[in-house]
Amino acid sequence: MNKLIVVTGGTRGIGRAVIEKFAGQGFDVATCARQKPALGQLQDEVEKKFGVKVYTQVADLSVKAQVKAFCVWVTTLQRPVDVLVNNAGFFIPGQLLSEADDTLEQMINANLYSAYHATRGLVPLIPRHAAAHIFNLCSIASFMAYPNGGSYAISKFALLGFSKCLREELKTEGIRVTAVMPGATRTESWDGTALPDERFMPVEDVADAIYGAYALSGRSVVEEIIMRPQLGDL
Repeated sequence: MNKLIVVTGGTRGIGRAVIEKFAGQGFDVATCARQKPALGQLQDEVEKKFGVKVYTQVADLSVKAQVKAFCVWVTTLQRPVDVLVNNAGFFIPGQLLSEADDTLEQMINANLYSAYHATRGLVPLIPRHAAAHIFNLCSIASFMAYPNGGSYAISKFALLGFSKCLREELKTEGIRVTAVMPGATRTESWDGTALPDERFMPVEDVADAIYGAYALSGRSVVEEIIMRPQLGDL
């Protein structure tokens, strides 16, 4: 039987690239997103291209109850989860003193609590051996404050802290934990920018880095992946 990767927020951007990378290596996929049509398209395209099984579920992971329901649904697949990629989240730009009053809550719910609750719900399904791996999609904003980062940066700082704590708790269990911190990556969040695509990292590079960390022997773990465009931050 194929190994199974679970990717939250998998229909576009880095999540989609990760799914295609692992599917190309023979992994079956379980993923979620908010829009059913996008999930159906993903399932059809990936299954046809790679000959693997793709399981999909509609879920908004900024809502705790829906995270928990997604974890229950994954459990019903009756499959071990070999790789978990906590990718769901989004970006609201702004400054702390002028952003909308509920921005912090939105960012924490989507970017931190989603990973926290998904990990707690799915860890019982993760085998205790050195090939098991959890990746948390953090950001350059996880360790470097910048203007207009606002509450997004707070949520990503917290996600890096969560990753560090999780690493300490799981290292003796045979489960590797990696925090992935990409800089400017060409995703839909940059649509409308006047900057050329060459100024950004392609999503495929981030997916390749994640798979490279996974593919190491069980005797090693890449605790943090920091990636930036060759010309530096934007």
